[in-house]
Amino acid sequence: MTTTTVLTVILNWRTPAMTLRATEAALAAMEGIEGAITIVDNDSGDGSEDILRAEVKARGWLRVQVLQSGHNGGFGAGNNVGIKAGLPGGARPDYVYIQNSDAFPAADTIRLLLDHLETHPDVGFAGSYIHGPDGEPHTTCFRFPSVWSELETSARTGPITRVLKNHIVPLPIPAATARVDWLAGASLMMRQAVLDQIGLFDEGYFLYFEETDLCLRAARAGWPTDYVRKSEITHIGSESTGMKRWARVPGYWFDSRWRYFTKNHGRAYAFAATLAHVAGGMFWRLRCALSGRDRADPPHFLRDLIAHTLRMGPRKPAPTLGATRPVRSQP
Repeated sequence: MTTTTVLTVILNWRTPAMTLRATEAALAAMEGIEGAITIVDNDSGDGSEDILRAEVKARGWLRVQVLQSGHNGGFGAGNNVGIKAGLPGGARPDYVYIQNSDAFPAADTIRLLLDHLETHPDVGFAGSYIHGPDGEPHTTCFRFPSVWSELETSARTGPITRVLKNHIVPLPIPAATARVDWLAGASLMMRQAVLDQIGLFDEGYFLYFEETDLCLRAARAGWPTDYVRKSEITHIGSESTGMKRWARVPGYWFDSRWRYFTKNHGRAYAFAATLAHVAGGMFWRLRCALSGRDRADPPHFLRDLIAHTLRMGPRKPAPTLGATRPVRSQP
């Protein structure tokens, strides 16, 4: 009789103390589950790796290994280092669980995701209900982005939202386990056999859209994603990326957005998505000007979006890493 194994991967970038807290929570959640935890230091360059190795050894965490990525290629690339390494000794796990370094699973978080995938062999990925330290739920269930969602997102207007209600990307938080298009990667379990079939995270994304892309590739191969409500995790959010402190949307967000649309839908579609976003944004600005309300947009967002699209337009299409649609096979 074979034993089911889980590899938990936690990516660190310059938050060693928090990563150790996250690892401690993961160890408790892995109690009774065969497998291991891999911390990947994503080329922090601040002594994080030495701190993590020393603390893992001092605390006697025999199930934990620390790896060095050697290059900060972003969220997907860093997690791929841990996934490719597999379990200590090189064995492949049955499941891979991705946990953010600023996320703290409850005692049964990982077990509930594992049980769901074990009892639903047709499901590829499963993710948790995520909330903040204050218990406030985080919106982490989504539809795949589209031209229509770009218009709805930027217009922020009741009549448009009502017409395009089936294209709104953020989904209401389900009260029970439900099928979704994609989930945030702060607490996500993936079937290793599915990753073997569709490929790992596309390393062409530095940050953002990498989970969206992976879930889309899985869905196209016949492997849906489920949200498991009873699996809960506390997530601080944006500690490594600094998103909460952005004064201006960084270039890598625009790069990832462009890559997602061009890779999965083609360049013409990507241009149409930008046009839809700009049209909605201009309508929103007009409403704000007439009503005197604050636009609440990041500084220069529309200008940066247009400039980025114009720069990317003449370039060759993004390589379609892992974008093939293989015939589905059971694990």
